[in-house]
Amino acid sequence: MINSLNALQADVARVLLEIDAVIFTPRAPVTFKSGIQSPVYVDNRRLPFWPAQWHIVIDALQQVIPWHGITFEVIAGIEAAGIPHSAALAYALKTPSVFVRKQAKEHGTRRRIEGGDVAGKHVLLIEDMVTTGGSSLSGVEALREAGAVVKDCLCITGYGFKEAAQAFEAAQVRLHVLAPFATIIVEACKMGRCAEDELEILETWTRDPHGWTPTSPETPNS
Repeated sequence: MINSLNALQADVARVLLEIDAVIFTPRAPVTFKSGIQSPVYVDNRRLPFWPAQWHIVIDALQQVIPWHGITFEVIAGIEAAGIPHSAALAYALKTPSVFVRKQAKEHGTRRRIEGGDVAGKHVLLIEDMVTTGGSSLSGVEALREAGAVVKDCLCITGYGFKEAAQAFEAAQVRLHVLAPFATIIVEACKMGRCAEDELEILETWTRDPHGWTPTSPETPNS
């Protein structure tokens, strides 16, 4: 049982920082699929390569489920990054598991839901990362079209964008983030992974990710 949700979130944040799943790149921003430029890159696909740390994250996912009062009969993961975590969690909980394709195959069964019939079942969706929420909610739509009842999405990390919160609210899905980005920043500073000037950049970006633009490094005096 969780004694402190904040402490658990901090533990997961530290694990991700330890394995370099979170990289701060304020001087060389990356571009997300949504077009947003970002001074940080989170890659939770690194977790399976670090079994001890991955075990901590999967155990944390198990702990927050009752904390948030989540009930379900099936666990689903979004192709492809969400699948390892959803499968590992389902294995640990001895729960049926399926995965959701980004789009239906052009051959075979042409289904987006693979693994079993979810009609009439309460399904918990697992994601590795939520940015704007588009891919997650596309998965929710596919599950619901297959007859599933989807009320909760549990993700390892999320940036906390307002548009994501609004999108999940509109879809009537509760979004639960295991290690919020704000917590990751706090732990990064404690670990010396984030300099003061970088912290300022990250906070500015978080407030307005669409409007943020990278600044060029200062040119040294000749």
